Amino acid sequence: MTGKVLTEKRKPLFRRVWQNRALYLMLMIPLTVLILFRYVPMYGIQIAFKDYMPSDRISESPWVGLRFISRFISNYKFLTIMKNTLVLGAYGIATFPCALLLALSVHYLTSNVFRKLVQTISYLPHFITTVVMCSIILQMFDARTGLFNAIMQLFGVPARNYMGIESAFKHIYVWTNVWQGVGYSSIIYIASLRGVSSELHEAALIDGATLVQRIRHVDIPSLLPTVCVLLIMSCGSLLSVGYEKVYLLQNSMNLNASEVINTYVYKQGLTSTLPQYSSATAIGLFVAIVNLILLATVNGVTGRLSGSSLW
Repeated sequence: MTGKVLTEKRKPLFRRVWQNRALYLMLMIPLTVLILFRYVPMYGIQIAFKDYMPSDRISESPWVGLRFISRFISNYKFLTIMKNTLVLGAYGIATFPCALLLALSVHYLTSNVFRKLVQTISYLPHFITTVVMCSIILQMFDARTGLFNAIMQLFGVPARNYMGIESAFKHIYVWTNVWQGVGYSSIIYIASLRGVSSELHEAALIDGATLVQRIRHVDIPSLLPTVCVLLIMSCGSLLSVGYEKVYLLQNSMNLNASEVINTYVYKQGLTSTLPQYSSATAIGLFVAIVNLILLATVNGVTGRLSGSSLW
């Protein structure tokens, strides 16, 4: 076996590539897309360190170093924006058991018709666009005609403008996200559950294990690597709270609780009277670096604790 490996290594590089040409051809397609649409546009990241104006070329713009990053950190809104971003991001990550519970429930349904019905109903909200979803949320929580207020009034709770309550914003944002995405997020768990060895369940049944015990001692350990990888990836995008939904749900009354990094960057870079492209790019670079550090840290900790990691 060792001699065969050494013989393969002695072959010319071109011959080895030609023998595995199908593999390299498949590899070239995603690499080309990655380079063209991910790495080539990164040329513009240098404006984060320059005082760039659209009337000037990037190469001709004056170098300012870390001015815009330090300006963002010293901004009086920085702590509020970071707190809002971290709260929404961490709150959203903390709801991952919802998809896991749905997957376990669907997996153990005995009726195929009912299982398909539950899956279809839970998947459908995922395909609602962000604009339509925000319109539904605003209508649902409307102080005069909203369904939520109508239900609360049945229990003697007076109608309120929940979209104007700062403390309610994070709950509305996160739990509507759960409602919209829990079905789609459960697909990967359902696929992992189908890969669990039936012999383990048969052995557990012979030992007299109940359904809860089988879930705890057979399914959960089998799902642990998948859960760890998904949590690592979620933590790697902790500061990248999507601005579309947050921005559409913002109003003057909940702004202190709804202003996150991405909405701040959007306003700085595109909607202000004098768009600050360099400042917006610098803040985006800051977010990317922090997310990368979080990803590497969580990946390392998870790898040591559970043995499951991205690399």
